[in-house]
Amino acid sequence: MNHRAGRGSTTGQGAGGPAAAGGLRQVTRPLHPALRPYMCGRIGYSHLAPPYRVQMVPTGHVVVTVNLAEPFSQVRRLGTPGPGTGRISSLVVGMEDRPALCDHPGGRQEVIRLAFTPLGAYRLFALPMRELTNMVVGLDSVLSPETDALVERLAATPDWDARFDLLDAVLLGRLDRGPAPAPEVDHVWHLLAASAGSVPIVGLAEEVGWSRSYLVRRFTQQVGLTPKTAARVLRFRRATEMLAGGTVSLAGLSAACGYYDQAHLNREFQALAGITPGRMTTATRPVEDALAL
Repeated sequence: MNHRAGRGSTTGQGAGGPAAAGGLRQVTRPLHPALRPYMCGRIGYSHLAPPYRVQMVPTGHVVVTVNLAEPFSQVRRLGTPGPGTGRISSLVVGMEDRPALCDHPGGRQEVIRLAFTPLGAYRLFALPMRELTNMVVGLDSVLSPETDALVERLAATPDWDARFDLLDAVLLGRLDRGPAPAPEVDHVWHLLAASAGSVPIVGLAEEVGWSRSYLVRRFTQQVGLTPKTAARVLRFRRATEMLAGGTVSLAGLSAACGYYDQAHLNREFQALAGITPGRMTTATRPVEDALAL
């Protein structure tokens, strides 16, 4: 079966910051139709860079980073004690409600970044998503013992279309065998995602015929966050997307995204991203969902 959905495209990014040091090359390709219910997007990128640090922010996605070159020095949560992950190569970032720092030692970087819906990740990994909440773990620890061999095959394949074909085949096989989320959890997640977190939380349990506590328990197991926290993250994501568009004032942003006022907007950005909305508008984005520091 041919899983190819379209030819890859390569784009250059001219923004400043560490990514520009080695001429960032980005490669994208449309998702295979059978992957679209489970994934939000993917991108391959490569560049040469000096040592750098980026600040990762919550996205409402589960991110898989397939690292084909130099490992990251470490990833650690802001405000959380402990040394972080240590050196880590291909990794999974679970659902998040707080920022993290990622240090890279520099040199050649070649990465395939896959963004999954939380329920797509639940099906892919076949484990409770709460075990990955605010965690960064090695891909081999949650996917399969054959992960290292897969990464080696990808690294040895210079053609990006062939890399995407290989990944598509592996992902489709895993997703076909994975557990289906509860229809009630799926319904609530889609209500939250479609409304960018603005649907009233109090009516969600009644909507699916569950008690509130049972919904919170099952939703957290399969999504990784409670419905209320997921709504906060989805509102934040919508706000960051509107900020990136550059056509709205902070007061207008607060109203459009369901914040009480601009002070509420500022508090949420500090809690979820460790940065103010104003500062985020001037931050460099060398890769998606990461801010250059």
